[in-house]
Amino acid sequence: MRAAALAGCAVLAWLAGAACAADAPGTLRVDYFHTGGRGVEIFALDRVSVEPLPWPGHAARTVDAGEPGVYRYEVRDGTGRLLYARGFASIFGEWVTTAEAGTAHRTFHESLRFPAPDAPVEVTVLRRGPDQSFAAVWQVRIDPADPFVVRTAPPRQALLAIEEHGPPADKVDLLLIGDGYTAAECAARFGRDARRMADALFRHEPFARRRTDFNVWGLCPPAAESGVARPSTGVQRRSPVGSTYDAFGSERYVLTFDNRALREVAAWAPYEFIAILVNAATYGGGGIYGTFATVAIDSDWADYLFVHEFGHHFAGLADEYYTSPVAYEPAQGVVEPWEANVTALLDGRPLKWGDLVAQGTPVPTPWPKQAFEARQREFQARRKQIRAENRPEGDMNALFREEQAYISRLFGSQPQARAVGAFQGANYDAQAFYRPQLDCVMFTRDEVPFCRVCQRALEQVIDLYAGPRRTD
Repeated sequence: MRAAALAGCAVLAWLAGAACAADAPGTLRVDYFHTGGRGVEIFALDRVSVEPLPWPGHAARTVDAGEPGVYRYEVRDGTGRLLYARGFASIFGEWVTTAEAGTAHRTFHESLRFPAPDAPVEVTVLRRGPDQSFAAVWQVRIDPADPFVVRTAPPRQALLAIEEHGPPADKVDLLLIGDGYTAAECAARFGRDARRMADALFRHEPFARRRTDFNVWGLCPPAAESGVARPSTGVQRRSPVGSTYDAFGSERYVLTFDNRALREVAAWAPYEFIAILVNAATYGGGGIYGTFATVAIDSDWADYLFVHEFGHHFAGLADEYYTSPVAYEPAQGVVEPWEANVTALLDGRPLKWGDLVAQGTPVPTPWPKQAFEARQREFQARRKQIRAENRPEGDMNALFREEQAYISRLFGSQPQARAVGAFQGANYDAQAFYRPQLDCVMFTRDEVPFCRVCQRALEQVIDLYAGPRRTD
């Protein structure tokens, strides 16, 4: 790791060199509106922009394996050759599973980014259907020479190098954006907060052993006032990238619905992944695969929240918990989930992580499910009461610590505590879905690592962007 000042010089040198290099394409961003409700889905082009920095990715790693994601986008040239492809999820894709989507239509702003082509391309968005196969739902022709392509840069942001381990094309580039920080807070606190979150991430495997495969960048656009919106308590803020609590009516869910503002700020960093550090102490965060993650930076649980939500954003990992309230409606019918770390354990299908299950481990795998659920009902009722009474955040933190201690005691004594198997209860459902191990970062706030299945999924993403780790 280099000092921030040296890293800043290094990235400036890279930018200068990349801008002149014949093999460094620009970065093209396609902004569009995603509109609809249940049974209705409409895409409409907003604008096409050339971002101010070169494409940060590796020229040989432009197509993913085609497995994760509710959506997928593909970029093809005039001959039909596939130039770029990535899976992703979206705010619209989450909203359409809420009760509101059954009675109303809404519009969300989204973006696709890829290396700027030399000639017109066809961009196709595909959506995963009930049978889990992809089908095209939108196509648009993009001509990089079109005079209406926006080539003016958004207002410049000062880039901070949190960790710099090499040229962006050879690394996973993670961008941390501060939201709700005043200019004074950006100067005094943001760098420290960003380094703390980077350290939290790199304490977990596989990130710890792959730390040098990452660059971590920081941007902190100054806010007019400190903090972000929390509408359920009457707090309104107009923060630079629009972060807000209460997304979809869930008091702890933090998202931004101002995608244009987010992308204009982020354009001043080389990035593949974004995490928004929200200047707030109330427990909260969010993560959407291939879109962004958020974390309340001053929460006592920020380290856990950041790592958990980044798991969603980075590898499309599913929530393995099922007792906390969520905004989503129950799924109609049970199909095998696309996420790597949950399964429906349908008859006749091999267990997707069966190669990690030791001989003799029972599947389904027994665990103290009834005792866990009984205490969870109690904890959730107390949690709801704390929020309803708008009590101090310290009361919520004390409850979480009590819950954490109980889970540590309960799980620590189990014979299958470290086994890979199929543990019933996951993906917001107590019966239909199973998780790979008894505990995991994606299941509880207990101080445990990612399970082995999650670690494998995370490492596959690192390999996609930084190349497989050498074993010699």
